[in-house]
Amino acid sequence: MTYIAKPKLHHPSLKRNAAGFTRRDYEGAVSTLCAGCGHDSISAAIVQACYEAAIEPYRLAKLSGIGCSSKTPTYFLSASHGFNTVHGRMPSVLTGAQLANRELVYMGVSGDGDSASIGLGQFAHVIRRGVNMVYIVMNNGVYGLTKGQFSATADKGSVAKKGAVNSDSGIDLAMMAILMGASFVARSFSGDKAQLVPLIKAALRHPGAAVLDVISPCVAFNNHRGSTRSYDYVRHHNAALNRLDVITGGAPITADYAPGSMVEIALPDGSALRLRKNAADHDPSDKSAALARLQAQDDSGEIATGLLYLAAGERNLHQNLNTVETPLNRLDEADLCPGSAALAAINDSLR
Repeated sequence: MTYIAKPKLHHPSLKRNAAGFTRRDYEGAVSTLCAGCGHDSISAAIVQACYEAAIEPYRLAKLSGIGCSSKTPTYFLSASHGFNTVHGRMPSVLTGAQLANRELVYMGVSGDGDSASIGLGQFAHVIRRGVNMVYIVMNNGVYGLTKGQFSATADKGSVAKKGAVNSDSGIDLAMMAILMGASFVARSFSGDKAQLVPLIKAALRHPGAAVLDVISPCVAFNNHRGSTRSYDYVRHHNAALNRLDVITGGAPITADYAPGSMVEIALPDGSALRLRKNAADHDPSDKSAALARLQAQDDSGEIATGLLYLAAGERNLHQNLNTVETPLNRLDEADLCPGSAALAAINDSLR
């Protein structure tokens, strides 16, 4: 795949974050996606979130599958680790990498075809295992690389660009993520950077399976009248459940929000997620209420966005497996081979 690299020269006056990096340090190659693609907006939000969160680029590992969405890791954090897997198999590769080196920050990037069709089983299992990761689904409701067929997340009754009507029920990946045990579930819109950036920042700090379902209109095949994934439809039917800001344990951060109630949820790492309530009184800590809210919004033709569900104190994969703190890829032979006596004791216990 060809790509256009950006100049590596930075102006010396560029503002640096707490880790000493400029925003340019979090960028990647020039995008080759269609002009106006919502995926590029998500890439820009990832760049902004990682910059504001002061995550060193070399500490992040980005993995993807196949599809327009899975091309995007080329367009952000070029200095990070990266691996492009086969179609629908990103979750298992990410799981293996996370088990081998728990010190990296893992971000899985996928699409609705990659996660809700060929990769649906992998999507379900990586979540139920509590793998510590940020799983971003760039959801446009179509197969963009193969000319716009309906994907498994397309809403029933939505109209394709050529006039075909989808007769199948769509898979709601946010609802599925909650049901499968994700401890952080959110939905956003690629065109709402003010909402998306704080959600990504909070997900990056969450110790467990964090899933972000991001509606991302396909300008080539799914941005027309009748599409429930078009820019106009999402803007007019967006039911934001909360306004968000991430508060770290460092210097105080202030935000000029409109009047309204606010709840602050403490995150396990000492930071906090502030939720500014809008018209809907949504409690993200109530699993049943989160599922009911999603269903109610869907029944009314609206798209619920914001932080949908957050479970505090959930155990992640390493805690469940009781692995050692030292990354497994750093253990030497003495650590991995306890000797013949230990092996004999194990064998005796199985007889």
